[in-house]
Amino acid sequence: MCRELEVSRGAYYYEVKRKESEAILEKAVIESFTNSRNSYGARRIKDDLNDQGLIVSRRKIRRIMNKFNLILRYTTLTFKPQVINKNKQEIANVLSRQFDRMLPMEVLVTDLTYVKVGQKWHYVCFIVDLFNREIVGYSRGPNKSADLVLQAIGTIEQPLDVVEIFHTDRGIEFDNQSIDKLLDVFQIKRSLSRPRCPYDNAVAEATY
Repeated sequence: MCRELEVSRGAYYYEVKRKESEAILEKAVIESFTNSRNSYGARRIKDDLNDQGLIVSRRKIRRIMNKFNLILRYTTLTFKPQVINKNKQEIANVLSRQFDRMLPMEVLVTDLTYVKVGQKWHYVCFIVDLFNREIVGYSRGPNKSADLVLQAIGTIEQPLDVVEIFHTDRGIEFDNQSIDKLLDVFQIKRSLSRPRCPYDNAVAEATY
């Protein structure tokens, strides 16, 4: 038949083998998805297939899932922001968006944000030096609190007595006596963004 159709036998056997491999892969993807009770996505199916000795890309797995309409039975975890009060301290925006600084550690800005670790939300706090946008301190933890801010300050290796301004937004986690006392000890001036104005803390926001 190959001779009459002018098709090389090598090409014929290659195509047959490829189709058999495709069928085996599709079956493996479907079984992995079904065994997970329709909860595995492409990433976890890939790990499962790797354990079985099948090396396949996530893009290929997604194509197979789309082909057989394999839809996850749950939606992606979304972040639910906490309903908290704002920092109402009568502290001015001393920084006033003067983000370009000529001296290291002259002005530090900070903020907190959330990241998903596994299936849980955690928080990170970065402290940024406006001189070169370097992250000079950081912390992470399961709770958005003043302790997270203090931990981040504690990781700063440079001397704090050279810092002139410590700028934050009006998150309630920055309204804390321990933070105030620490800044007073090193004679660091506080600066707060105006209410509902993220542009006043644009460098920290852009870092995240």
